[in-house]
Amino acid sequence: MEEQKTDWKSMLGLALIFGIVAFMFLRNQDEPQTAEEEVPTTETVTQTASPATTAAVSNDSISAPLVNTGEEIQFNNDLVDFKINTKGAYISEALLKKFKTYDSLPVYLVKGGDHKFDLKFMTKDGRTLHTQDMIFTAQESMNGNNKVLSLKANPASGASLEFRYEMKPEDYMLDFNIRSQGLSQVANTSEEVALNWELQGYRRSKGMDNESRYTEAKFEYDDGSDDYTGQGELAEEEAEKITYIAYKQHFFSSILLTDTPFKSGVIETYNNYSANDEQTVLTKKFMTTAQLEYSGGELVYNMDWYFGPTDYEILDGYDRNLDEVVDLGWGIFGVINEWAIRPLFTLLSHPVKGAGIPYGIAIILLTVCVRLVLSPVLYKSYLTQAKMKILRPEINKIAEKYKDNAMKKQQETMKVQSEAGASPLSGCLPALLQMPVFFALFKFFPTAFELRQKSFLWADDLSSYDEIISLPFKIPFYGDHVSLFPILASISIFFYMQMTTGQNMQASQQPGMPNMKFIMYLSPLFMLVFFNNYASGLSLYYFISNLITIGIMLVIKHVIIDKDKVLAKIEKAKAKPKKKKGKFASKMAEIMEQAQAQQEEQKKKKK
Repeated sequence: MEEQKTDWKSMLGLALIFGIVAFMFLRNQDEPQTAEEEVPTTETVTQTASPATTAAVSNDSISAPLVNTGEEIQFNNDLVDFKINTKGAYISEALLKKFKTYDSLPVYLVKGGDHKFDLKFMTKDGRTLHTQDMIFTAQESMNGNNKVLSLKANPASGASLEFRYEMKPEDYMLDFNIRSQGLSQVANTSEEVALNWELQGYRRSKGMDNESRYTEAKFEYDDGSDDYTGQGELAEEEAEKITYIAYKQHFFSSILLTDTPFKSGVIETYNNYSANDEQTVLTKKFMTTAQLEYSGGELVYNMDWYFGPTDYEILDGYDRNLDEVVDLGWGIFGVINEWAIRPLFTLLSHPVKGAGIPYGIAIILLTVCVRLVLSPVLYKSYLTQAKMKILRPEINKIAEKYKDNAMKKQQETMKVQSEAGASPLSGCLPALLQMPVFFALFKFFPTAFELRQKSFLWADDLSSYDEIISLPFKIPFYGDHVSLFPILASISIFFYMQMTTGQNMQASQQPGMPNMKFIMYLSPLFMLVFFNNYASGLSLYYFISNLITIGIMLVIKHVIIDKDKVLAKIEKAKAKPKKKKGKFASKMAEIMEQAQAQQEEQKKKKK
């Protein structure tokens, strides 16, 4: 039987690419179960206020003192409905007016007893005081067009503590100031004040495993550095000089910012879903303990609360480095997303100010643009792949002629490829060069707020999977449903590899080696399995990209490359008198001959 040499350089390139891709997916893959959507329910701990003691801050109410018995005060603008509890002066409810969950329910970032904000400080006589136990007196007023809510408590005789909230008419950001007077009379100012902030995250998207994967705490520290807690069941990070802490729940975030950095802090996340994937409500619980310092014996902190969408454009507009909360990827991947992919996608989806096109069409246009930009890099790779198919009969002849001399067969094969301008290495390098774009897009689509709940064809949400069949059981790594776009992308990859890599793998089996045809099925299988739970917009991109690639290959094969000219070029090279080898070439030939001789000697000894 004819023995053919496997193109190990191409195989090595493909294996490297698949290895990198697999690492990135497994690094991000969290294997919780996608289950029946449920409405988050929590134990309500707030009291119901009577009309006489509950106040709604409005443009008509100015400087009206409010009676406090641990009641809730409504505080809202055009974007967010807040409720502030007078016991502890904390935000007990935050409802985003313009958004709904995957099952059309209101989006509460704070609801019931899932939010805790407390300051703990020591007194001079050794007692511990908590603001969460204090009853605050509330007073509302106006500052221009802004609503102001001031809540004051008296932790001791002659000492007062104020929590002041100020809200603009159309803004997700809430000014929050802490001021004390006379606190040094009762507090032990040599001890730091402990700030405790806790929040429970809930499911708001169709794919809970995907939402949990992109739910994490991010924070800025040490004069501009940023970090995140990661994806462990219990993740913990410590930092100093903290300037903001963001509890990111995939597409919505709760962020506490401070002008005066917290001295230090510990930020933790507990993954309820990975701990118990049978429950389908809780994602992660966020917990932070930070250390505040006295200034002149008083607490003076200018802070801000953000309760709103994890939208890059909105967060970037605050000029507080909040764009880092959106996971665009690390290193070069983030740079490509920030300066290329995101601006281009925004332009394509809204070519005219105030007018947009369907986001599915925008993804297709983005795919075309990316392929055009990469075409100079990839063209030579496609050309090489097409030429390799033409050279297959010629290489088969060499394999037959030198079937007993593997070294000579390899030398002659490389010579023919070089004469035709079809070096396998020229195909591997462009494939590696496009990998940063591949991973940038892998990060972009699942975190692009613009795609949330945007439909296209059969996909009802381009930021989630496009389920066409629900399975009564769960397949490991695959899930409990069937998504169509990953299937289409897998089929397109298979046909592309049949046109290119498959041509070089057929009949390349060697004794003692695994079936190399498996490589041809690895990429489609990878796409089919791991993309089943990812954003359908991502699978749509790769499907269209593969179709474009197949089209380019067909054009190259039938229009650009002249088979007769390629073969004539090889024959012409054969007819030329052999040039005298240089010193380097002669030395390399000598080394290869010695290696071949050693191999032959080893074979004889084995016999």
